[in-house]
Amino acid sequence: MTPPTSARVCRAFATAALALVLLYVLIDVVLQFLPPHYSVLSDAESDLAVGPFGGAMNLNFLARAVMSGCVVVAVALTAPASRLRLAGSVLLMLAGLCSAALVFFPTDVNRPGEFGMTPRTTVGLVHVVFATSGFLAVLLAMALLTRWIGRTRAVRGFFVVALVGLGLLAASLAVCAQVVGLTERLCLVGILGWTFALCWRLRSSTPS
Repeated sequence: MTPPTSARVCRAFATAALALVLLYVLIDVVLQFLPPHYSVLSDAESDLAVGPFGGAMNLNFLARAVMSGCVVVAVALTAPASRLRLAGSVLLMLAGLCSAALVFFPTDVNRPGEFGMTPRTTVGLVHVVFATSGFLAVLLAMALLTRWIGRTRAVRGFFVVALVGLGLLAASLAVCAQVVGLTERLCLVGILGWTFALCWRLRSSTPS
């Protein structure tokens, strides 16, 4: 593959990832206004996949997997090649596969008066395992690829937001489960913002 062709492919995949980030956010926001009206404050994002409009959230989980694949391709076509780039890409692809798996293992929605993310069924437990593994894998990938991409303020800033969100999510699960939904979404803001910032950088730094 010639360098000009590689550049065009990189831009195409980076642009696709940017579009998927925006689509993901749009679907999430719209679903919040549809029944059964889960709470942004206390209910996990995965709850949006359970209900009459749950299919839209499942498509979002698949979109996140495709988005991860687009980022991996764009990164693979961007210099410099390094162990950081390879390890980060593998972890990011693993995180995407975990997101896709959530479609087949729906979460256990809390009963009235219940909070947190404690599963009651085997399927719910598998969901938590995939969701947790995906979060950890993507954050490790972000750490490696943030170091690989170098001095990019927006990429580093959103990485910090994701780390803070993860820390607050862990704390809320331990001591204040009523705000689990909010802290999880803060972590997602960091992840999606990081993805957007990284792909914007890859797209803008690649000659057309």
